[in-house]
Amino acid sequence: MEANGNRSCKRPYELGKRLEQMGRTKAAVLAAARKQLEAGGMREFSMESLAKASGVTRQTIHNLFGTRTAVLETLFDQIAREGGMERMREVMTAGDAGAMLDGFVDVFTTFWARNRLLLKRIHGIAAIDPEFGKAIEARNQRRHGGAARVIARLGDRVQGPKQETIACLVALTSFEFFDALAESFGSAEAAKKQLPGLIKGALLTD
Repeated sequence: MEANGNRSCKRPYELGKRLEQMGRTKAAVLAAARKQLEAGGMREFSMESLAKASGVTRQTIHNLFGTRTAVLETLFDQIAREGGMERMREVMTAGDAGAMLDGFVDVFTTFWARNRLLLKRIHGIAAIDPEFGKAIEARNQRRHGGAARVIARLGDRVQGPKQETIACLVALTSFEFFDALAESFGSAEAAKKQLPGLIKGALLTD
């Protein structure tokens, strides 16, 4: 009886150790993926190169993620959490419409600024990889949904027809526009500082 009890206690312990090891392995793969993307973009990014850089087999990466696209999506989720995207829940419940717009713009400009090089690589991959392009488009659709809620709350304060104003906010908060603005102003921080005023000037009547 006691021996069986010892075995039952041991199983959860061993499971916990395996899960802990799995977590460390996933973290190592994601760190290698980020480094490779920042260094060379798509041409440096493969299951073989990830396996070599993270010290595991290609099969291990396949077991953990499934596909290269899944590795990219998981990495994007990670940098979104690190970049403060979880703040969007709070922004969407702001009591004041102006505060909602300010928060919406700040969440995205902060995210784009913190991860500009990596996001440039990721968006470049999305442009040539249809499968990953769909994953990025799904995220853009969520941003479109958030923009629609912001414009709805602003009501009569916005210029022009509602759908056109939503499209304008979506375009002005895109990574592509932010990156181009950063090039023009000389830095991501300068773009982050200037963009809120540009958006308000383009959207609002007051």
